[in-house]
Amino acid sequence: MLSRSAILRRFADLRFAVSRRGDALLKSLWTKPGITLATLVLALLAFVAIDYATFPPPLPAYAQVRGAWHPSEAWLYDRKGTLIDSARVDFKARRLAWTPLSRVAPIARDTIVAAEDQRFHAHGGVDWLALLGIARDKARGERGRGGSTLSMQLAGFLAPDLAAPGRRHLWDKLRQMRAAWAIERGWSKDQILEAYLNLAGFRGEAQGIGAAALGLFGKTPDALARDDALLLSALLPEPQATATVIARRACAMSRDADCGRFEGEAAAMLGPARSLALDPGLAPHLSDRLLTKPGLRITTTLDKRVQMIAIQALRRQLQGLGGARARDGAVVVLDNASGDVLAYVGGIGGASTAPSVDGANAYRQAGSTLKPFLYAEAIEKGYLTPASILDDSPVQLDTASGLYVPQNYDRGFKGPVSARSALAGSLNVPAVRTLLLVGVDAFRDRLWDSGYRGLVEDGDYYGYSLALGSAEVTLIEQANAYRSLAQGGRWAPVRLTRDDPREPPRAVTTPQAAWIVADMIADPNARAATFGLDSALRLPFWAAVKTGTSKAMRDNWCVGFTRRYTVAVWVGNLEGDSMRAVSGVSGAAPVWRDVMVALDDGQDRGPPPRPAGIERANVRFAGNVEQPRAEYFLAGTAQRLIAFAPDAARRPRITNPVSGSVYAIDPDIPPDRQRLAVTVTGSAATHRLLLDRRDLGPATAQPQILAPPGQHRLRLVDVAGRVVDQVLFTVR
Repeated sequence: MLSRSAILRRFADLRFAVSRRGDALLKSLWTKPGITLATLVLALLAFVAIDYATFPPPLPAYAQVRGAWHPSEAWLYDRKGTLIDSARVDFKARRLAWTPLSRVAPIARDTIVAAEDQRFHAHGGVDWLALLGIARDKARGERGRGGSTLSMQLAGFLAPDLAAPGRRHLWDKLRQMRAAWAIERGWSKDQILEAYLNLAGFRGEAQGIGAAALGLFGKTPDALARDDALLLSALLPEPQATATVIARRACAMSRDADCGRFEGEAAAMLGPARSLALDPGLAPHLSDRLLTKPGLRITTTLDKRVQMIAIQALRRQLQGLGGARARDGAVVVLDNASGDVLAYVGGIGGASTAPSVDGANAYRQAGSTLKPFLYAEAIEKGYLTPASILDDSPVQLDTASGLYVPQNYDRGFKGPVSARSALAGSLNVPAVRTLLLVGVDAFRDRLWDSGYRGLVEDGDYYGYSLALGSAEVTLIEQANAYRSLAQGGRWAPVRLTRDDPREPPRAVTTPQAAWIVADMIADPNARAATFGLDSALRLPFWAAVKTGTSKAMRDNWCVGFTRRYTVAVWVGNLEGDSMRAVSGVSGAAPVWRDVMVALDDGQDRGPPPRPAGIERANVRFAGNVEQPRAEYFLAGTAQRLIAFAPDAARRPRITNPVSGSVYAIDPDIPPDRQRLAVTVTGSAATHRLLLDRRDLGPATAQPQILAPPGQHRLRLVDVAGRVVDQVLFTVR
């Protein structure tokens, strides 16, 4: 026979979390006279059964709840800590950062407490007076308000099983009450109210008072007014209620004589949802790229002022062009010394048909913007000087895929021009001739070293068209490659965020070649023949700049730098269709100019200092090819008289037939009338022509040949029998 104390100890050891009220009830039964041991055991068993049926799930502590909170948003800040953009990353619910109780307007706190739980600060988790009132209303057949306290509702948020649909039976209510008592034992009232305000659902997918205040009213929680608080309180019992129902509830809570305003306020609140993101975001494409996890707060290298300058300049230009001419654009601004990205505009929407595509990081054909790096390599290797004469005349080059016939932008040719004029004026044929000197693979490797990472490994993939920018590049790559020229030929990665490492620069181009090329593309007189003296490329201070237009007018570039900044602009159509009536200086160049002028603060307006190893000399050009001028040379390469040899003094070469040509014999024309004229230019007085193995005689005879069907090799040989030039052609 167990003693009374032993029975009580056994009962206390049960793991069914007996409440204080149940314990007190059992003790009172034990002390009553006439209660037998069997009756007490039955009472114990009944209580244990009830305890098991109403035992709540384990609930986290306040610190756990707050620590586990993750907003659905992530935020982007500029270099000074100013919020410039945000993005939603988690799509399960719409949440902002956890809102401390101190940052909720007192009127909002008090109104919600009054509406949901009038005796919140007085009860211990269950409002017995409210429950008695509900019982009284039901006895009278009236519909009363709910009896769930804020603590009971919070328990439902923390353990969704307690508040799942269909959980309205007595046992479920008792479980919720016991969970509320457990919360009250471990949490303070302020912690309960703060957690409730952050976990409550107000409308749609907006969770928490932070998301509700911004999404419904466009305010932060500490700026909520009395009417805002009344409308939020009216939403809580039925978040999907109509504006009329919400207005009626708000009016009843306000007890105002005139409630007419609530109808309009409720309708406005339920109108088009306000974005929880920063509106308008200043760097949406960069936020999509960097904000990958909910709750991230990333401080970028962007400068909000510079970002706004770039956005406004691009918007003005695209609006001026109109969507029928060009729909998209992008701008990147770099700080030359640090490599920090000060502005990153991937697009501005507007007439764009692909607004989500990041134009600053999309691969597009480079056009003539690669030419400065080609000329820099040629100057560095001693193949050219800025005063070297290049022949801007028609040329046909034999390639594995057929003839390559480069053309200038205006379809015209300038004849003999200096390398300075050829680069500044963006002439195509001289660039191809320069590539023949440098070599395709060598130039491809130089571009790779300059940060162009979209290139294929084999230069033959591009062939001679690489000189004209057939490779695909991004705007951010363009900006940083030109920045390397501004930094004396030293390249280092750009920095987009404050946490990006600063890598030491590595030499790509010699300081002398980089400086000379920068001087060439900064020369307004050298580009006057192509762009005029007063184009958008000419600024009131020193700036080196190059434009480019890709094949079929799909891309228009303008990239340039001063001593302090590099600005790169792209204008085109992100879907790849051609622009209409947009030239090299009417597309991207005006944006480049506007940004550069806005960045100017009157400091460092001159050219960068000339490095050692460069000499200056006055140059005259024979035959008045160009006007005399002072020119820069690598030390030891200066020339004071530049002569351009006429055809007769140049290396002999076969100009007709063109290598790779295919000729068809017409059966209706007598064979003797279908001879092919051979033309040789240059000094060929002592040279002979060989067709296959047959000697055609002196090259100066300009013979006409009749070749049978098949492939033929025509060679030009000197007196020693060495092949000076040769072409392949086919007769069908």
